[in-house]
Amino acid sequence: MLDRGLTLGGRYTLVTLIARGGMGEVWLADDMVLDRRVAVKILLPNLATDPGFAARFRAEARAMAALSDPGIVEIYDYGQTDSLAYLVMQFVEGESLLSLVDRVGPLEPSRAMRILAQAADAIHVAHKQGIVHRDVKPANLLLRLDGRLALTDFGIARIIAADRLTAAGEFFGTASYLAPEQVTGAEIGPATDVYALGIVAYEMLAGRKPFAGDNPLEVALQHVNEAPPELPASIPGPVRAIVMRALAKDPAQRWPSAAALAHAAATARRELTATATLPRPVAAHAAAPRRRRWAVLAGAVAALVLVPVAIFVFADGGADDARPQGAAASPSASPAVAASGVPTPSVSPSVRVTPSRRAPSASAAPSGGGPSATASPTAEPSPLPAKRMVPGMYGWREVEVRAEMKRLELVARIEYRSTFDKCYVIDQSPPGGTVVPAGSTVDVVIATATGICIVV
Repeated sequence: MLDRGLTLGGRYTLVTLIARGGMGEVWLADDMVLDRRVAVKILLPNLATDPGFAARFRAEARAMAALSDPGIVEIYDYGQTDSLAYLVMQFVEGESLLSLVDRVGPLEPSRAMRILAQAADAIHVAHKQGIVHRDVKPANLLLRLDGRLALTDFGIARIIAADRLTAAGEFFGTASYLAPEQVTGAEIGPATDVYALGIVAYEMLAGRKPFAGDNPLEVALQHVNEAPPELPASIPGPVRAIVMRALAKDPAQRWPSAAALAHAAATARRELTATATLPRPVAAHAAAPRRRRWAVLAGAVAALVLVPVAIFVFADGGADDARPQGAAASPSASPAVAASGVPTPSVSPSVRVTPSRRAPSASAAPSGGGPSATASPTAEPSPLPAKRMVPGMYGWREVEVRAEMKRLELVARIEYRSTFDKCYVIDQSPPGGTVVPAGSTVDVVIATATGICIVV
């Protein structure tokens, strides 16, 4: 999209392309005024001129500017021209957590707990300012060369109780890390980020995500309906208990705050480190203190994770069979600073939500030193309506919109706006990624110079 050597705002000269995402590009740049390296996130030109996307981009700048903490990437500047909008931020030398897990696979529990504690501390800073990140994932957790973590990408952050950018019923985020309340359209809050941190922790420990599927909608619905597969038995029970509590379907049953999760993770890491550095006992009784320490920690965590049994409804089509336990991460050279935006996943019209033959229940009670998710028959669930995920249609022609809406069994309500000289989509509601019942109406605005677009 842009060329090396371009200078933005008469100050920031682009040096190297770091990443390209759905909303734009991230460049390493030279700040010619302060003589330092910076990262510049640039919104795609067609999105920079879109009022909705431009507003979200400015909201990201405001959200990050309101936060000051070593665990959060610092925002330096924001600029906008006729065709570009860009965000200048601290350049983090290192790699993303996504890149690390792709490169080395599952992390040692002590290392995973250290990273989790840092990430939760950073999220807590945002929560104290009334900001919910809504897109916590390994790509947005950057690891400096000294091992310290930095949280970035507040592009879809929500200001608690003051969000005017999100319509009722829509959700944003990456399907693999969505909390159940994001999928169902329920109220989101700090617990939403706690759930995402649980997914991140699971992925660090297992080397894979807990839920996998053929398309984003299938994955999103698993967050609502299915218990995560058990973590490997080799992981200490208290560590498993910490993660499984963060992954509770009911927000009220998760850790009460990101700070509480950070404290639990830090405590577990200290215990793991102390255990690993103890000298080999010379007598059988010498191991007793170590066992007592783990017993105390396991008991404390177990007391926190004993929750009422929650009932989850599975989708039909093999409800009695085991679900895939997540695909192994594929190698990728994820940079230290990544561009990400509102997802516009492809949709399969055959994906429907139907009642299952039984509804398993998940209990986070510890067994053998750690929690386990179990399924048992219970009452028959009520039938669920077929669901569809609305595609992102910015730039589509009218004939493409109508064909796709028909294929998805949705109703297109089209408005024409005399703005440009091409007949293509410039706005839609709900946006791409929204899950709606089949038969729902999707409002689409198509730009045209004459007020009429010919369907061909």
